Amino acid sequence: MNFKLSSSQLTPQSEERMLNITGSKSESNRLLLLQALYPNITLKNISNSDDSDVMQKAISSKDKTIDIHHAGTAMRFLTAFFAIQENKEIVLTGSSRMKQRPIKILVEALKQLGAIITYEENEGFPPIKIKGQKITKNRVSLKADVSSQYISALLLIAPKLENGLELTLEGQITSIPYIKMTLALLNDIGVETSFEKNIIIVNSKANIHNSQFTIESDWSSASYFYSIVALSDIGTQITLSSYKQNSLQGDSALAEIYKDFGVETVFNENLITISKFNSQNLHPTTYNLQSSPDIAQTIAVTCFGLGMGCHLTGLHTLKIKETDRLEALKNELSKLGAQISVTNNSLILEPSSHIKDNVTIETYQDHRMAMAFAPLALQTNIIINEAEVVSKSFPTFWEDLKSIGFQISE
Repeated sequence: MNFKLSSSQLTPQSEERMLNITGSKSESNRLLLLQALYPNITLKNISNSDDSDVMQKAISSKDKTIDIHHAGTAMRFLTAFFAIQENKEIVLTGSSRMKQRPIKILVEALKQLGAIITYEENEGFPPIKIKGQKITKNRVSLKADVSSQYISALLLIAPKLENGLELTLEGQITSIPYIKMTLALLNDIGVETSFEKNIIIVNSKANIHNSQFTIESDWSSASYFYSIVALSDIGTQITLSSYKQNSLQGDSALAEIYKDFGVETVFNENLITISKFNSQNLHPTTYNLQSSPDIAQTIAVTCFGLGMGCHLTGLHTLKIKETDRLEALKNELSKLGAQISVTNNSLILEPSSHIKDNVTIETYQDHRMAMAFAPLALQTNIIINEAEVVSKSFPTFWEDLKSIGFQISE
């Protein structure tokens, strides 16, 4: 499905543009796994994303082979989950892209603990066969600069291990907010943890008290509306629910970053209102996104739309996402007229004042490519290929854009 987005500037208006954003995919998938381990957890505002839907179905599946499609978080979390399901044997597989995404670091860590996991096709990659075991070992080490999902996968099953877990992280730790999110959720259900220097300890806990969680809305999803406001006229505002000022999500850094693009964030109970207040001082800027790499595409496209340059660093995990996001950004922004260069962990965008019209954006089966480029329709006509890919994290994205005035046709 290809969508054409026709150029049209949103007009500032006094009436409120209000959107309800689904629960955080990151929090939902962590809590869904914890709910599977502790069934007396109740969840509200679960993400309606494909990834969370896949997670729920996989946990309850009776099948011998479980296909998680493109859901990277589900692949990592479920590898750990099924490794401790005694007397259960399953094959965990996914899409052709998923079979190219490495899993070896997590598998080796689980094997250190005594898990039985083998590769069905290529060494180090899905599909994998998992024979669930009772695990009594409690010490493991892991490279610290890998995807935080490997680390969180181990931490989430840790309280159900007979002797808990002592995890040593080797080297410089990346994506710390996601690790802290996992530990905070464990603390919320009564599990004792500590995180000092490079050692994380999670105590064993057989049972917990009844717990209820209302999941905060997804900050990654909010990023596209920050971009829309940044690319709109002064006075434009959009209100989003449900968000917390003391969020566990690393992508909440948006509120501070987008001040540089003339966007103000006001918190009011569980709502945020984002407003365009200024369009000056759009000088080239540098951001280290090591703690929030999922907003890199949005920021790069925003900067291009504003005609400003940027230098984004801390992006090494983007190489192994749904696509190589750095190369994908380079390819698609170049089509629009950008001067852009990338390395294995950074991106440099030069200031430019011209945007080409009627360019077709390839999404590479990556939901964030589709959504990050959509705000440029405020300045030019663009076509988004495979637009349906947004369902991975934000199924109502195109309807929400139409509701605030975007012109979209199939």
